[in-house]
Amino acid sequence: MTARDHGGDLDAARARFAGSRADWLDLSTGINPVPYPLPDLPPEAWTALPDAGARAALIDAARRFWNVPEEAAILPVPGASAAIAQIPRLAPPASVEIPGPTYNEHAAAFERHRWQVRAEGPARGLVLVHPNNPTGAFHPAPAPHGLTVIDESFCDVAPERSHVGLCPRFDLLVLKSFGKFWGLAGLRLGFVIGAEKPLQRLSEMLGPWAVSGPALAAGTAALSDPAWATRTRARLTADAARLDALMTGAGADLSGGSALFRLYEVPDAARMQQHLAGHHIWSRIFPWSRHAIRLGLPAPSGWARLEEALS
Repeated sequence: MTARDHGGDLDAARARFAGSRADWLDLSTGINPVPYPLPDLPPEAWTALPDAGARAALIDAARRFWNVPEEAAILPVPGASAAIAQIPRLAPPASVEIPGPTYNEHAAAFERHRWQVRAEGPARGLVLVHPNNPTGAFHPAPAPHGLTVIDESFCDVAPERSHVGLCPRFDLLVLKSFGKFWGLAGLRLGFVIGAEKPLQRLSEMLGPWAVSGPALAAGTAALSDPAWATRTRARLTADAARLDALMTGAGADLSGGSALFRLYEVPDAARMQQHLAGHHIWSRIFPWSRHAIRLGLPAPSGWARLEEALS
């Protein structure tokens, strides 16, 4: 199986540049560095199998938070990547358009299930990462296709741009990630929104009790706290502007990104990554560009180190 590059590969950074995990400032992902404060979880969330009531409460909270149309179904999943791996099985193999560069797990999943992946149409299927990772570009609402996936893993920073209101008008699935905006990637929680029939099939593929009791409880609490989300969007926007000022002041050019990650052009991305790694700061570069480097936002305690590395 071909290895696919991802952010968050801190063990690889340590193998090359040494240091313990605690020594490193990991800016290679687009995960909110100030996570949602976990609530006190009921003991039964840990000791009992996840029950239908907890699942229904999470779905209700998700419907309110994302303004999901009543006629659309919502399926909680153990991370968006778990759904991405299975979605190609919902239709017979054909061709799928996946505009790139973008998150590479979508193409890998469709190829694994014998779909022909194209960077542009015509095709029987369509995948849009909205906003795109790593460019940050938003896509207009798609015309009816066959199997259509809109990955909104980073869209909670700009909820007004969401396409969830299209569900379930045609064969469309919208993915939502809990790990990025809420900063709780280790909880492994995501959502698929769409028509009832394909979501039922997807649920059967994932098996019973796919989402843990702690994830159900923590997700319900977070999605029921819109005030935290509003404050967080303002902070992320301010921090993204601060990161832009630092990087452009160091000679980089802003080329894209969202409020959770920024994409820059530099003369030599590998050299810039190595320079930052010398300060135990890990960043993301890409096999398709010598010049593109992506940085997530530092936690409050990490800004001084980044400023020193870029000075």
